[in-house]
Amino acid sequence: MRKKISWLALFMFIGSLSTQAQCSMCRAALETEEGGVKAEAVNDGIVYLMIFPYLLVGLAFYFTYKVYKGKTDPKK
Repeated sequence: MRKKISWLALFMFIGSLSTQAQCSMCRAALETEEGGVKAEAVNDGIVYLMIFPYLLVGLAFYFTYKVYKGKTDPKK
């Protein structure tokens, strides 16, 4: 089970590396710029900020699982 979860997390991380995360208003405002350097920076910032909610939810599920597993495991 742990190996499956590790592979799933790895694939999710690799899949999120090339995502585009701009809203339509940001995209319209930044498309007028030449070169697109500022647009790339804004996109990278949005993707970076979206990592933290997923990490928090993942950690909450992990610790909930550990607590539940500890209470039902007769070996402990």
